[in-house]
Amino acid sequence: MFREASQAPAVVREQLRANAARLGRLADRLRSGPPRAVVTCARGSSDHVATFARYLIETRLGLLTSSAAPSVSSVYEAAPDLAGAVMLAISQSGASPDLLATVSSAKAAGARIVALVNAQSSPLAQLADHLIPLGAGPERSVAATKSFIASLSAVVQLVATWSGDAELTAALLEAPEQLARCWDLDWSAATARLTAATNLYVIGRGPGLAVAQEAALKFKETCGLHAEAISAAELRHGPMALVGAGFPLLIFAQHDESYAGTVQLAAEVATQGADVLLAGATAAGTTGLPLLTAHPVIEPLLFAQAFYRMANALSLARGLDPDRPPHLNKVTETV
Repeated sequence: MFREASQAPAVVREQLRANAARLGRLADRLRSGPPRAVVTCARGSSDHVATFARYLIETRLGLLTSSAAPSVSSVYEAAPDLAGAVMLAISQSGASPDLLATVSSAKAAGARIVALVNAQSSPLAQLADHLIPLGAGPERSVAATKSFIASLSAVVQLVATWSGDAELTAALLEAPEQLARCWDLDWSAATARLTAATNLYVIGRGPGLAVAQEAALKFKETCGLHAEAISAAELRHGPMALVGAGFPLLIFAQHDESYAGTVQLAAEVATQGADVLLAGATAAGTTGLPLLTAHPVIEPLLFAQAFYRMANALSLARGLDPDRPPHLNKVTETV
């Protein structure tokens, strides 16, 4: 996990170069024949990327974006009308049966399939009308790391090219160097605070919610630590009842329209005695985790990179092997 996560900067740098022309052609087709909606299809870490994609597509392109429930096709054998839609399928392996069933059903129902996939010879890649290779290379650790960040960067490149956003395109080109610098950031304060923890909330909002979801999953699978990802907008709607003295929260705050509200929330729960780890900002009563300031769409990638190094260290501090979580396999064949 440590070695593969450290490779993310190089992966993103090469991916951006390799996919530029391909995505330019795809963007031309999407502009000339705009879809009526985008439907995402993914599981696990890739589904967290789908959360990120939804925020970017809806805010930057104004297109309705929704997540497909694979069981609709694989278990219930239903076929929603997707004529005129684009299905954005995201997968490291491209081999999960329910994912393939959903994509096959969507294609038969008239959807164009755009696949972000790491394994270019996979069944998903063969089904795609348009393939966006992640280029992450072999990933042997059960916990996906560099493929998750590669998926985020591929989504950013797709949306930036499709929307013609020169500022976002330029910001993305700076991401490899920023990811490399984030790998060296000191998040040991989080390791120390969470070594004896039994549960926590991971909070984000907007595109940052995707990284909160990913972090919660990694806490569970690599650290044996129960974690729940919650939107900063939802914490006060019930979950706040559990937040008392010493309750740990990891909060991600990127510098977009959600920033002020997220930082205010961090300060509020700190006054209740919660143990707040705040990444990307500072607030009274919280423990700050350093992060580079970047374009707000890029900052979630940087959150993930800094988090992965900390999660690997936390797993070891808790006496676990981050590369061999119990009861898990690299390819999860859900049906």
